Amino acid sequence: MRAVVQTVGRASVTVDGEVVGAIADGLLVLLGVTHADTRATADTMARKVHELRILDDERSAADAGAPLLVVSQFTLYGDARKGRRPSWGAAAPAEVAEPLVTAFVEALRGRGAEVSTGRFRAHMLVESVNVGPRTVLLEL
Repeated sequence: MRAVVQTVGRASVTVDGEVVGAIADGLLVLLGVTHADTRATADTMARKVHELRILDDERSAADAGAPLLVVSQFTLYGDARKGRRPSWGAAAPAEVAEPLVTAFVEALRGRGAEVSTGRFRAHMLVESVNVGPRTVLLEL
């Protein structure tokens, strides 16, 4: 599992002209799932993201009560080492990835986090105003 975590002043996801998820002053989490990931992986990643000390004064979303916007992002497993057209072979198929993205979100909510999401398998417009900018790649 991979997560790109960014501090944002605001972020939103729009699908078909409708805002389906939005936050202010929190973390935008782009989440990719690979074939070997499990529910345990999702739980561990949720803990790491929630406790990541990336906010002002080395605080985490858990410390600050900051909201998170989680967006599924299979392209985090794109491989373009052999040319200009990425291969997506390392990304889990949607049938595997969707329940694990849901498990990740549920694990965050179980920790008391306020979580908004994008929409799986939809063409999403993701907007963000990055703060810092501070961006971290986490991988399990």
